[in-house]
Amino acid sequence: MNKNRILRKIWYGLSSKQRYTVRRLYYYPQDLLDAFTGKTHEFVPPRGKIFTGSPASAQNFISQSNHQLEILKNETGLVPSDAILDIGCGIGRTAISLTQYLDKDGKYEGFDVVKEGIDWCNSKFKKKHSNFNFTYIPLHNDLYNSSGNAAEDFIFPYPENSFDKIFSFSVFTHMGITEIQNYLKEIQKTLTKDGLCLSTFFLYDDTDEDYITNAQRFGFPFKADGYRLMNEKVKSGNIAISKQKLHEMAKASNLQITNIIDGFWKDEIRNTDKIEYQDIVVFKK
Repeated sequence: MNKNRILRKIWYGLSSKQRYTVRRLYYYPQDLLDAFTGKTHEFVPPRGKIFTGSPASAQNFISQSNHQLEILKNETGLVPSDAILDIGCGIGRTAISLTQYLDKDGKYEGFDVVKEGIDWCNSKFKKKHSNFNFTYIPLHNDLYNSSGNAAEDFIFPYPENSFDKIFSFSVFTHMGITEIQNYLKEIQKTLTKDGLCLSTFFLYDDTDEDYITNAQRFGFPFKADGYRLMNEKVKSGNIAISKQKLHEMAKASNLQITNIIDGFWKDEIRNTDKIEYQDIVVFKK
């Protein structure tokens, strides 16, 4: 077993609370330096509090947010007056840029399973942006929340046909297959008739399954029915789904996949023309 897989095994062996503690301790010196040198931003949390995605500097955090906004605009036709839902909103990475993009007719709802992130977002964003709302949903997740209800039974707390656009960045890469299926059904219910959903995944087909199975740096060695796992004991750790399986799941939820944009996570040699690390999928009713 190579070094990367050993480190991931150790990381996945920790509880969610232990992982948060390790992050805070590891980034504490850099957070102190950022505060001392004034390299902070009112909407960007300290690195040690960023529990999902890269624990970036304030400048890079905002740059990542702007990048995600551009993806949403280009791939879903997002406009400032849209009502949007951010699934797994984390600690507000995408929301930062959306505060500058949505107009008074636009509406933002976000939810997440980590209470600290939701508390941060509501304490920071809502003071200046009353059309932004963040909701804590106590759901179990192997990586982020050791308690809570089952995500496969979760019903989105929004009326049907509520959102013009729904999106999730790096959420369905960390959920079980039955949980993802349930979320797709809830997306279908809450999208408007002409609405679109953009989500990112780790996807594969016959052309790259062997590579992702044996990749030493970022591989999925454990095979299941239509998907592969990075760690067979942590089923929500990292999951890769076959494209055929995802089409079947979309159909079962009365959704249609309109576009798949491959990311560069499974490139043996990085293709710099690709716009995102993970694979982007656009759904419609």
